[in-house]
Amino acid sequence: MNCIIFAKEFDTEASASVFIEYNRKRKTTLYFKKQTTKLMKKLQALNKRTAPKSVMPEKVIQFGEGNFLRAFVDWILWNMNQRTDFNGSVVVVQPIERGMVDWLNGQDCLYHVNLQGRENGEAVNTLERIDVISRALNPYSQNQAFMALADQPEIRFVISNTTEAGIAFDPACKLDDKPASSYPGKLVQLLYRRFQTFNGDPKKGLIIMPCELIFLNGHHLKECIYQYIELWKDDFGADYEAFKEWFTKYNYVCATLVDRIVPGFPRKEIKEIQEKVSYEDNLVVQAEIFHLWVIEKAENMTCEELRAEFPAEKAGLHVLIAESEKPYHERKVTLLNGPHTVLSPVTYLSGVDIVRDACNHEVLGKYIHKVQFDELMQTLNLPMDELEKFANDVLERFNNPFVDHQVTSIMLNSFPKFQARDLPGVKTYLERKGELPQGLVFGLAAIITYYKGGKRADGAEIVPNDDQKIMDLLKELWATGDTQKVTDGVLGAEFIWGEDLHNVAGLAELVKKDLDLIQEKGMLEAVKTFL
Repeated sequence: MNCIIFAKEFDTEASASVFIEYNRKRKTTLYFKKQTTKLMKKLQALNKRTAPKSVMPEKVIQFGEGNFLRAFVDWILWNMNQRTDFNGSVVVVQPIERGMVDWLNGQDCLYHVNLQGRENGEAVNTLERIDVISRALNPYSQNQAFMALADQPEIRFVISNTTEAGIAFDPACKLDDKPASSYPGKLVQLLYRRFQTFNGDPKKGLIIMPCELIFLNGHHLKECIYQYIELWKDDFGADYEAFKEWFTKYNYVCATLVDRIVPGFPRKEIKEIQEKVSYEDNLVVQAEIFHLWVIEKAENMTCEELRAEFPAEKAGLHVLIAESEKPYHERKVTLLNGPHTVLSPVTYLSGVDIVRDACNHEVLGKYIHKVQFDELMQTLNLPMDELEKFANDVLERFNNPFVDHQVTSIMLNSFPKFQARDLPGVKTYLERKGELPQGLVFGLAAIITYYKGGKRADGAEIVPNDDQKIMDLLKELWATGDTQKVTDGVLGAEFIWGEDLHNVAGLAELVKKDLDLIQEKGMLEAVKTFL
């Protein structure tokens, strides 16, 4: 029996291919137009008329509308609404004059988050529609609506990510600017309006949680706020002392540490993703599955008080409310950034280009594990079970099947990175164990070797990139052909290290030994000698 199939019978490429296979098994002949397999169902616009959107009290003012906040903070808040009684939505404020609030409002602030990575050893690739943002404002063109946020009694939180340059004091800002140009200036404008609206009500202070990538970001933001209070002292007039006291006692500025890799808009996969969700979502944001938010409680509140108002831990999320973010900052720099810095030259000079492939390599995988667990982990001061969990999470992130992370992209400015991320571990390990950590010192020798330049055995270029003064020094040292001179020149370069590393007992001898080993055997064979 012959069967004629018309293109209109199919609304997706997948359904057409399934139907063809099904009929082949029945030996049915198909007459099938070519364009059938290319037809896709028409996508709907994404907005509150085509997709459900929750309506909740506006509790959060968020300065920033970019990919990171939407894939990290807003995703966390969305999960809190799903799993706890938080019941709050976000008003996004565009921190600069030009941004993407019009795009957000064009989709009624609905968008999808695509999480990819490994979790508990399994590959994960999820899509979730986020509806936690109620609206988005441009304070430059909607200043009245922006300032009116201060009058809303249910507003309780301010969250921001205005880039590292965003937390800064600009003395040119004025209280009556519409708005102040800096983020801290805008925030003080809101705070003063709120103080006035509610007559200094102690219950109407705000919990402020900056997410800018600055160590102790909340401390810096609080300092800027006080600078603006002093700058605008005459404008506040008789309110000055009372406003300053209200801010100090009844507003709570936290410092935070954020950790999630967010590649952003998935340009290569966007058509496929839109097909999956059946919406023409032009604000999809892609991120890794891992997330960590450490919130250091403000000095004028307790951890228990913050947990009661911000139940992220209760939602089962990787959010830690702590007395101090410092040990977690050290953990991240040491166990995430530290291994990256040394694995990159070792991996590349062994002929491997991708971080994931290095993790799965018979030899390089052992090297990474040694540096991570046997050396760097031993230099930190958190409970060992916490450190092991974080280190294993890091290895899963390195092994992300969806991201081809080129090791050469990590090699930029390797010497300053080693100084900040790995050198403290070298010293602490030596102090605690009475010997140098072989893997970390070998990593330093690998960096020095990488800066020799040239080509790998397979012809791939070796192209170091660093401060020109460092580049010139390494070129000059390697031109001697003498690894002793190379060792002494690098370790004695105080402009790199801020000290003479010959003072670290045994370091010069071990670096020289490793350099000779690499020159003699090649990188991969040299690694094998101490694993």
